[in-house]
Amino acid sequence: MARVSIPSRRGGVAVAALTALLVAGCAGEPERARPTPAASGRSAVPSTPVPVPAGDPASRAAALVGSLADEDLVGQVLMPYAYGDAATRVSPGSAAGNRALAGVDTPAEMIAKYRLGGLILVGFSADDPTGSNQATTNVDNPKQVRALTTGLRDAAARLPAGSAPLLIGTDQEHGVVTRITDGVTLLPSALAAGAAGRPELTEAAWRAAGTELAAMGINVDFAPVADVLVTPSTVIGSRSYGADPKVAAAQVGGAVRGLQAAGVAATLKHFPGHGHSATDSHKALPVLPQSRAALEAGAWTPFRAGVDAGALAVMSGHLDVRAVDPGTPATFSHKLLTGVLRGQLGFRGVVITDGMNMEPAKRWPPGEAAVRALTAGNDLILMPPHVGKAYDGLLAALRDGSLPRARLVDAATRVLTMKFTLADRSVPDLSALGAPAHREAAAALAAASVTVLRGPCGPPVRGPVTVTASAGRDRTRAALAEALTAAGVRVVSRGGAVVHLVGYGDGVEDLRADAAVTVAMDTPYVLAKAASPALLATYSSSRVSMTALAEVLAGRSRPVGRSPVPVRGLPATTCS
Repeated sequence: MARVSIPSRRGGVAVAALTALLVAGCAGEPERARPTPAASGRSAVPSTPVPVPAGDPASRAAALVGSLADEDLVGQVLMPYAYGDAATRVSPGSAAGNRALAGVDTPAEMIAKYRLGGLILVGFSADDPTGSNQATTNVDNPKQVRALTTGLRDAAARLPAGSAPLLIGTDQEHGVVTRITDGVTLLPSALAAGAAGRPELTEAAWRAAGTELAAMGINVDFAPVADVLVTPSTVIGSRSYGADPKVAAAQVGGAVRGLQAAGVAATLKHFPGHGHSATDSHKALPVLPQSRAALEAGAWTPFRAGVDAGALAVMSGHLDVRAVDPGTPATFSHKLLTGVLRGQLGFRGVVITDGMNMEPAKRWPPGEAAVRALTAGNDLILMPPHVGKAYDGLLAALRDGSLPRARLVDAATRVLTMKFTLADRSVPDLSALGAPAHREAAAALAAASVTVLRGPCGPPVRGPVTVTASAGRDRTRAALAEALTAAGVRVVSRGGAVVHLVGYGDGVEDLRADAAVTVAMDTPYVLAKAASPALLATYSSSRVSMTALAEVLAGRSRPVGRSPVPVRGLPATTCS
C-alpha cells in the first residue's frame, strides 16, 4: 500500500490548507449554483460529480467548495450513523430505524438525500463504556464491512462532491472499545502500550491495525485516545495511555504516525481531556475543575504531541472546563475549540464532535445543536440524533445568516482537504488481515506490557495451574488456559495454583482470596485490594495479551512493563 505523506502541523499541507481557507472565507463568496429548495428543504441531487482540477489537497478542496450548492456544503459537515449491514439492502427492522433517523430506508439513500460527507460504522464490544450511544451495529466481519464500505462509496461517488472520497469512520481503539473484533489483528489496549513505554512498538502495531482498517474500506479511525488518566474512571480507564502526560504524549504520537502511514486518518480524543473527570459524558456533563495551568501542563500535552505528529482530526468532548468556559460543553465552546485548540495548539485539521446523540449534546434540538457546534469551531457533526433535523437546521441557519457562510465554507474546506489527503491510495486486499507481520507487531507490544506489581520477576507459580476468572469471562479464561498449555504449563480444572483474572468494571468482590496470582486485564487499581502473593497486569484481555501473560507465567519471558497509573501501596513494577 502506498504511504500517505502527511506532514506535521507546520508542514506544507497545513500552510496550503490555511491559505485556501482564507481565500474561500475572506475573498468574497464564489459563484455557485443555488437550486430551488424542495418542500422538504432539500433540492434534487445532481447525478454527476463536479470535476476538480489536479493539485494539492487544499487547492482541490477550495476549487470544489467554490462549485458546490448550499445543500452540498451542509451535507459535507455531517457524519451520521445508519442502520443495516449493507448499503442498499437492509432488513425491515433496519429500514424502520433509518426512516426514524433520516426518513429513508437504506444507508445509500441517506447519503444521497443528505449529500453526506461521511458515515460512522457503529457496533458493540464486550465491556464497552460507549455502548449507550451505539443504537445499532452494522459491522460483523471483514468481508461484510468491505462490501458495506464499497456500497457506501459508490453512493457518495454520484454526488456533486463525489470526486472526494466518502469519509467512513469507526471507533477501533483496541481494548474495550473495538468495533470490529472478528478476523482482524487485535492490539492490546492503550494502557498496555503505556505500560510497555516503547512508542516505536506502538507505531508499528498501529501501522498494522491501520492497514487492516484500510483493507476494509475504513479511512478514519476515532483513535487514539489522548486523555491523561488523572482520575480513575470506567469511561476512559484502559483507553488512556496512562497518568503521565509525557508518557501518554509519546504513545499518542506513535499511534498517529502508525495509523496515518497506513492511509487512515487519526483522531485525537477527547479534547480538552476526558481523563480529568470520572463522570461518563454519555450520560451527564463532566466538570473539569482544574486550573488552566494544570490543563496546559497535563491534559493538553498529548494533544499537542498528536498535533505535531500530523493528526488529521481532533474530537471535541462534552466536557465543562471551568477555567476556560464555565458551564459550556467544550463541543460548543468557541473559546476552547477556536481559541485553545486552533489558536494555542495550532491545529489546522478537522475538528469532529463527539456523538451528538449523547446526553450533554441533547440539551438543544438537533438542528440548533448542529449550528452551535459548527459555530464553535467543529467541522464535522458526528452522530446527530436526527439527520434530517440537523441538516435542515444548518441549511436554515445558513440562509437566515445565523450560521455565517464563511464558517460553513471553512468547515467544508477542511473536511474536503482531509478527504483529498486520503484520496487516490491503493486499498490493500483483505488478505492483509492477520498477516504474520501484523501479528508479530501486536505480540511485541503485548509482551512489553506485562507488569509485575508484587512478587518475583520469574515464574510466580510451580506445578499445575487452575485458571479462574470473574463472571462472564469464560472466553478469556479459556484463551489463557490454551496459551499456558502451549507454553508447557500443565492446566487442570481444579487443584492447581490458582491464576485469577479480573477485568473491566471488576471490584473487590470479584477477587479470590486463595489465588496465588491475580491478574488485572484492565486498569490495575483493584490490585491494591488483592491478597495474592503475586500481582500482575496485562491491562488488556485480548488473545495476544493472554499469550504474553502465559509466556511470563511459564518463565519463558521476562515481564518488563511498568504500571502507567499509580496503584495505592504498590510499586510500578518489582522488576527493574
